[in-house]
Amino acid sequence: MEDLDIELSKITVSKPKVQENEVVPDKNAPNSYKSNNAKEIEVLNYAENFRRQFVHLYRDRKPLFLAPPNEFSIEKLVCTTLRPTLLPYKELYDWDGASQFVSDYLSYVPLECPNELPESLFSPTEVLRRQKGNCFDFSNLLCSLLLGAGYDAYCVCGYATKEVTLMDQSRSQCPLLKKKDTVLKEEGKAKENKYDVKPPRDLRSKYLIKMEERTVKERQDEEQRVKDAELARIAELEKPAPDELYGMRVHCWVLVLAGKREVPENFFIEPTTGNCVEADEYLGIETLWNNTNYWVNMQDCSHGIGEMSYDLGDIARWEFMFPHNDKPLLMLPGEEEYDMPLDEEEDEVEEDSDMPGSWVNEITIPLEDLQRRCPQGKRTILYKQAKYEIFAEYLMQDGMVSRLTEYADSALTQPVKSMEWFKHRVDKLETRETDLVTNKVTETYGAGRQRALRQHIYYSNQTGSEATRIMEFDGSARTDGLKAREETPAKLTEHYCDRDDCLTKRLVNYTKRVKKFGPAEGNEKPVNQVTEFYSRDPSIPADDDIAELTFLLNEEKIFIKHHLQDQRIIASTHEYLKPQQSEDKGQVQITTDMVSSFQVERRAKNPKLMHIYQTIMSLIEKEERCIENVRISEQEVRDVLEQRTQEELTTELSVSIYDTARNDTAKKRREEIERKKRDDEARREEMELDYLAPFLARIGDPAQMTAELAQQLKEDCLEDLKQRLIDMANLIQGRFEKETQQLQWKQNWYQQNQTTMTKEEEEEYVSYCSEAMFRIHILEERLNRHKELAPQKYVALESRLRGDNRLAEFLN
Repeated sequence: MEDLDIELSKITVSKPKVQENEVVPDKNAPNSYKSNNAKEIEVLNYAENFRRQFVHLYRDRKPLFLAPPNEFSIEKLVCTTLRPTLLPYKELYDWDGASQFVSDYLSYVPLECPNELPESLFSPTEVLRRQKGNCFDFSNLLCSLLLGAGYDAYCVCGYATKEVTLMDQSRSQCPLLKKKDTVLKEEGKAKENKYDVKPPRDLRSKYLIKMEERTVKERQDEEQRVKDAELARIAELEKPAPDELYGMRVHCWVLVLAGKREVPENFFIEPTTGNCVEADEYLGIETLWNNTNYWVNMQDCSHGIGEMSYDLGDIARWEFMFPHNDKPLLMLPGEEEYDMPLDEEEDEVEEDSDMPGSWVNEITIPLEDLQRRCPQGKRTILYKQAKYEIFAEYLMQDGMVSRLTEYADSALTQPVKSMEWFKHRVDKLETRETDLVTNKVTETYGAGRQRALRQHIYYSNQTGSEATRIMEFDGSARTDGLKAREETPAKLTEHYCDRDDCLTKRLVNYTKRVKKFGPAEGNEKPVNQVTEFYSRDPSIPADDDIAELTFLLNEEKIFIKHHLQDQRIIASTHEYLKPQQSEDKGQVQITTDMVSSFQVERRAKNPKLMHIYQTIMSLIEKEERCIENVRISEQEVRDVLEQRTQEELTTELSVSIYDTARNDTAKKRREEIERKKRDDEARREEMELDYLAPFLARIGDPAQMTAELAQQLKEDCLEDLKQRLIDMANLIQGRFEKETQQLQWKQNWYQQNQTTMTKEEEEEYVSYCSEAMFRIHILEERLNRHKELAPQKYVALESRLRGDNRLAEFLN
């Protein structure tokens, strides 16, 4: 062991230094990223000619953003940098989902010089790899996704306000808080009936009524004036400071024209925020482009871009670069054919000057990146009196994916409301809205939850049976048809649907509990009155069909109200007194005085005593079942609350069986199978390999082992291993020195011929240095690892020899 360590310590290597100014490009990038083909060079010359003519004719205009260099410092036309791609994710098929993904996935980097165009434009694949970029990178990627999804999208280069260019949303309202345009269904007005009772005449003085209306109007106007003055004062305080570069800050965004994908009208998308914005956010447009052509704006933008025409076929307002404009041309009055003014100096335009294909690889986004959304898995956006937080799926233990907090002040120190969104929860919780002022909490659940609970409204500062809460259910998924349950300290109201017994509502009134000394006899609240409401059953006559059934428990009465008959304005009613049982025989005594009825039909006969007895007994049974159902409802509420408490303490998230990365059960089983497979292979190799075979052959394979032979075999095995380890280290060192010498010779050659080298030779030299440094680094790592493992292999072999059955009795 000591000799081995001494020999290995003599072998040393030194890593050569690389010049700091050398830039190693991406080895995996295709040649289209690093060079231009003949067609691209031709189009670049065509674009340069277009630029020179534009500068000659419009000297006061800003430079055109035509062919900036890419990440390899190769000039590429902006139109060819777009790569229309349709990704296999439904979340990215619509414009709102694609724009929201781009804004969440990338980190925004403002332009270094806010009033100048960027010096380069990276490919969408490079932007996705870096996961950051400026507004041009954002727009380039978003426009590529929208074009692939079928939208008529364009990148727009122009000017915007300071807040837009810096992605400062602290003065804008959160889009989630804006009132969405909803179409309110007009309730159908009831048809006037000439037989309806007319309202009584208003006998008040018209003068007094007019004076009251005037007083009310003056009070409302005064309140509105005070409110407007306060809003104006707040707006003046929140007004941003004057911007020295107003109207000169360069920005890039996306324009979507109407027509394709059933888009009804033109609209703008701010790629840095992912929102559809108004035209007031932008101050002017210089150019716009897509993957087929390039247009220059010839309209006046001094009053904004809201009134501009976006008909790209209008040659008086938009100057296009390539003659194959796919937009229908609007000819100037009095002209049969239009010649491009920027091409008047050319005798003819080449017919093959069309747009080449994109030089960018197809855009691919892994599913893991789509689910992670944000660079670090989370992102915070500050709005006016609001804060919006975004989290990746499965990042938070409770399954939260986003949270919106509203504040009462602009400093975001006084929260008033919180809205949380969840995914993949086992308890099916989807949203939770909390009013931090009133402590009102509204939880919404998805389909499939136990007891078909869909919404739960309660107050966090109220607990126990005296709390106020509202539970909404999916009545079609429950056997009892329960649709909603509202509970207060004094009432319990339940709504039903689609029941066979036509029950639609149950109203329970409680009485106050009487405080008693000693242990409590239960948590049940004393019931005072229960009223059940039923819908009309056409198979039963109206006089026999119950509409309301009321149990007056304290008064020992039962009240029945039937449905209205046709052409009747009043319904029949019955009131029953509950009989008292006899003390002697436990029998029930029934008399006619126990019934008080109102019959609409005069010809109705008085019921017989037997019929009264049967009716009262059936109503008593209904009362008992009704009280039992009330207790079941109370117990269900307690069970739901207990279950919710347990779910919040131990939150569980559901994982799809197809998600092999997060499904721990499937992952553990797969790892166990792979481990067993590796163990079986190692055991098989160990059985097939006999490390003593060559050494036994040297001494003639003796039939009987002795102590001297065993010691000799041990020394021979260890010496052979030691020599092989030293030879391997020398071999690695030799290769390392050879690679180092070649690299040093190449660097000396580069220093001598640097001034006369071509661009291709420089790229070849940089590529060679990169590969050589990679090989040198690998050899250095292999040698260091070999030095670390060599003593371990030596000790392992010695231990194995001592444990071998053929040598163990002689060596131990």
